[in-house]
Amino acid sequence: MANLVLVRHGESTSNLANIFTGWLDVPLSPKGDAEAQQVAEKLRGYHFDAAYSSDLIRAERTLDIIVSRPAWATIPVHHVWALRERMYGDLQGLNKAETALKYGQAQIDIWRRSYAVPPPGGESLQQTQARVVTFFEAEIAPKLRAGQDILIVAHGNTLRALRMYLEHLTPQQVEGLEIVTGGVCVYHFDAQLKILELRTL
Repeated sequence: MANLVLVRHGESTSNLANIFTGWLDVPLSPKGDAEAQQVAEKLRGYHFDAAYSSDLIRAERTLDIIVSRPAWATIPVHHVWALRERMYGDLQGLNKAETALKYGQAQIDIWRRSYAVPPPGGESLQQTQARVVTFFEAEIAPKLRAGQDILIVAHGNTLRALRMYLEHLTPQQVEGLEIVTGGVCVYHFDAQLKILELRTL
């Protein structure tokens, strides 16, 4: 049996400014640093054999804060492209409220929440899921089946895509799945990766 812990990075400066971020490489805000510290405290007592984040600084920094605790200081840490946030294309860097005034809130909701519709020049959640699940099955699943405990720090859409896959959610269900900054989800699996317990911290 094994644990998989999924963490959304702490608040970034773009989250604070209400900006579509995607692949823009922005740092954590002071609140984001504090949220990462809170995650580390929530995970006190957990064991990890390896830790992963995307290669974007807001996820890297969140993971670095967590594993700076002495209990996790020696675990292998990997920063990988496949766990990047969804690419928001032409919307990247734009203010969400101003963009809603231009295109209408209904269209923004489709671009942000739907499974199959991409924003202009960007990735749909379905496309994001394809790369995330490919990485998960190649790198993470074998470790979980071997009984290793894994920590992943990533992004709202990356984690929505992975949770959809792990929990067998429908496109309609994933539309309503919201993951807050600093949010923590813990899966307890059997050797066949059947979910025995799912908790949010």
